[in-house]
Amino acid sequence: MDLQDQLKNLFPDHVPEETSENTSDNSNIWMQDDPILCKYEKRKGKPITILEGYTGATEDYKDLAKEIKTTLSVGGSFKDDKIIIQGDYRDKIMKILKDKGFNVKRVGG
Repeated sequence: MDLQDQLKNLFPDHVPEETSENTSDNSNIWMQDDPILCKYEKRKGKPITILEGYTGATEDYKDLAKEIKTTLSVGGSFKDDKIIIQGDYRDKIMKILKDKGFNVKRVGG
């Protein structure tokens, strides 16, 4: 007898809620009309990708940064309303953001 059967025996009147797995985080993140700017820079000789121009809440921005970093398996940070990703991942980041429904504008070379 597994745990589900034991719970059914203890609480026969309980109807479990159906939990749907929310695979896309679009419902949690603020969508904006203005494009997010995707820039490339070199700092101390190392390439970085900078995302700026998002007008949502700070928590949404942090969630977006975390999702990008885990998807690409790279390091980065969130400072001064900018997401800083280590390395030149402009094309991949732009594809991820477009799949989520954001407008993205590439700035620089």
